[in-house]
Amino acid sequence: MSELQELCHTAGLEVLATTYQRLETPNPVTFVGSGKVSEIRSLLVCYECNTVVFDCELSPSQQKNLERKLAKDKQVVNVLDRTALILDIFAQHAKTREGKLQVELALNQYRLPRLTRLWTHLERQSGAGGVGLRGPGETQIESDRRLLSSRISQLKGELEDVRSHRARQRKKRRQFEVPVVSLVGYTNAGKSTLLNALTNAGVLVQDSLFATLDPTTRRCRLPGLHVHPDILMTDTVGFIQKLPTTLVAAFRATLEEIAAADILLHVVDISSPSSESQQKAVMEVLREIGAAEKSMITVWNKIDRFQGNTGSIRLKAAQIDKHVAVSAATGEGLQDLVYILGETLSSLLVPIEALIPYNRCDLLPRIHQYSILDVEDYRPDGIYILGRSTDNVALLLAEYRVTEDQESLYFVPVHSNDKNNIDMRQLEDEKEWKRLAKGRHHQGASGNTTYSL
Repeated sequence: MSELQELCHTAGLEVLATTYQRLETPNPVTFVGSGKVSEIRSLLVCYECNTVVFDCELSPSQQKNLERKLAKDKQVVNVLDRTALILDIFAQHAKTREGKLQVELALNQYRLPRLTRLWTHLERQSGAGGVGLRGPGETQIESDRRLLSSRISQLKGELEDVRSHRARQRKKRRQFEVPVVSLVGYTNAGKSTLLNALTNAGVLVQDSLFATLDPTTRRCRLPGLHVHPDILMTDTVGFIQKLPTTLVAAFRATLEEIAAADILLHVVDISSPSSESQQKAVMEVLREIGAAEKSMITVWNKIDRFQGNTGSIRLKAAQIDKHVAVSAATGEGLQDLVYILGETLSSLLVPIEALIPYNRCDLLPRIHQYSILDVEDYRPDGIYILGRSTDNVALLLAEYRVTEDQESLYFVPVHSNDKNNIDMRQLEDEKEWKRLAKGRHHQGASGNTTYSL
């Protein structure tokens, strides 16, 4: 109920009274029982209200029946459900062309089955005859339905162009090997504040639900990230419990950015009493868009508002894998977050082992930029490297990979003063070190694509 009140406040409504009813099965006519309808009508008269908001999704017929039963002295009463309220907030906060297109699509899909409610004043004129005898009300509804359906098709086409454009952008980013980190989380969890703290992006920060609707992507360089000092960080729309299905479908282009990210930062308002249920709601949406299994770091945000010892909550987070407690507002714990982010980025690298001919030394700058090398040895037949790198670098080195049959080729025996005697002990030590190093790299890449280079 508190979240519904906050949604109303964000939409610009003043909440004067609240009531609730527990139902095993909703009433198919009015959702709530007849007694509750009478109670709501009394509250409308008492507080001189003209709007009722239900924390559920009402069918078009239920909305229509409730508005008719709650009307007082021919004064129209607006009945809104949770979906209509959230759509109204989204419409207020959409700033970019893409955001406006997505909101308009969701609004029109919501309005289409509810068109009859707009023409109740013509019901008495609508006649009861057959074809050619229908009244102006029915004719206008059919006309509006055709126009709305046509607009929906047009919006879907424009958003498909947006999806294609975003796909091309993602492909280009892959070519430059810049990893993408997306911030996800419940609405008002502090994602924009965290993005600003890490990147100085200047994103709107507001203590209200759905303050950020349009995705913001910033390229940034974080101190402490060695392999990927440059990353792209994206702030996305906040999730909420019972997120309308029309919104999930309409915001497909935006949500695909989350599914295409390399790492997700799941930002949680740890100071909220509902933090656990909010985390579950976020994971439910991530599963719906196919992103629940992506590499994820859980960020417990707003520890400055946490009712308790901040040291204890940071210690608790440190004891859980890929969890960190921070305050994006004060900066506390951000160094820990950058460290975990660097470790997670490194874990995405794949093992590489290659012997690069000297006529391909042009590959070395790229290898050094995107790799962690444990061995770089200049040998008579080429440059031997052993370490970990990005998928693209691994594919680039595929033709120079070292196979088991080539082991004797890239190990150069160390000779003693007597050219006929070889220091076999040093050679065996080098082979043993190589075996251990290879094992460590392959173990660190468990769960990722492995290239036997």
